[in-house]
Amino acid sequence: MAKKPLEDLTFEEAIKKLESTVEKLEKEELTLDETLQNFQEGMKLTQHCKNILSQAEEKVELLLEDGTKVEFSSEDDPF
Repeated sequence: MAKKPLEDLTFEEAIKKLESTVEKLEKEELTLDETLQNFQEGMKLTQHCKNILSQAEEKVELLLEDGTKVEFSSEDDPF
């Protein structure tokens, strides 16, 4: 099965892959190079998820018909 490009991953797929990457970093004995590769992959996945959430936030704001703007707190940001 071909590896799906990062930009084609849905939010759910990216989160699942990020969780898997974090598990590897926490549980497996990796070489320094493997650790850095996994960390880099995790950072890319995190940014991808943030981008998707940002786009969703923009859509929600556009869909509000009464002009009320919803404030999304960065304190609620899991990343």
